[in-house]
Amino acid sequence: MDRNIRTVEDVLRLLDGLFAPEANRWTADGAAWWDDFYADRSKAVPFFVAKPDENLVEYLERGLLGPGRALDLGCGPGRNALQLASRGFEVDAVDLSPTALAWAEERARTAGAEVRFLHGDAFALADGGTLGGPYDLIYDSGCFHHLPPHRRISYLALLDRSLAPGGHFALTCFAAGAMGSELDDTDFYRRSRLHGGLAYTPESLRRIFGDLTEVELRRMHDESPGSACFGEPFLWTALFRRDARPGPPAALSGPGRAARPDR
Repeated sequence: MDRNIRTVEDVLRLLDGLFAPEANRWTADGAAWWDDFYADRSKAVPFFVAKPDENLVEYLERGLLGPGRALDLGCGPGRNALQLASRGFEVDAVDLSPTALAWAEERARTAGAEVRFLHGDAFALADGGTLGGPYDLIYDSGCFHHLPPHRRISYLALLDRSLAPGGHFALTCFAAGAMGSELDDTDFYRRSRLHGGLAYTPESLRRIFGDLTEVELRRMHDESPGSACFGEPFLWTALFRRDARPGPPAALSGPGRAARPDR
């Protein structure tokens, strides 16, 4: 007879366990799935290209983001981390997959870019003090939509802990009506699956990240194969700012600040 639920983290881990093992793409145990995914670099996967997100490039060119410390969550082969490094950012880039990180490191060596690549669970790394925050920019291209609903708590805790006052959080994620599952949150637990990732509406993103100030929220531009940037219209792009005001973090500040990255 187990009576071992005492902390928020205990509850989050219990909810993790409600999903079938093969659905897991967000904990350290999901690394093998991502290694298999990245093993064949010739696959026709849109984000395998060595191009930065078009919205990130636009933020930089419009002066919405300036050089500082950046964290790339779920960096994959490193295309956005390299862009940030080339623009003068000091970059930490995290991913669950050693295969993806090896590819990213090869690209960085070829480009002569300095990026600190970190393998593992970004949320556990933040909890253990491995990450070098606070960051002026936290960038997420395709990680958030692979998290189950309960891990949004952990995600918001990471932002509260690691994003500097006045810093920016930028996100690309599946757009409802274009890509991703539109099941209600509770149905994912009933079915023990995430069905490839969660779709979001602008209203749901504004509600989830309501403690931040919205700078811009739009669909990603559809970039042609010959473009210097990556862009797929089935994604939302969002830029939020953490206002520079005193006071304690709005989300979790105690045990249970962990969640899991992907991509």
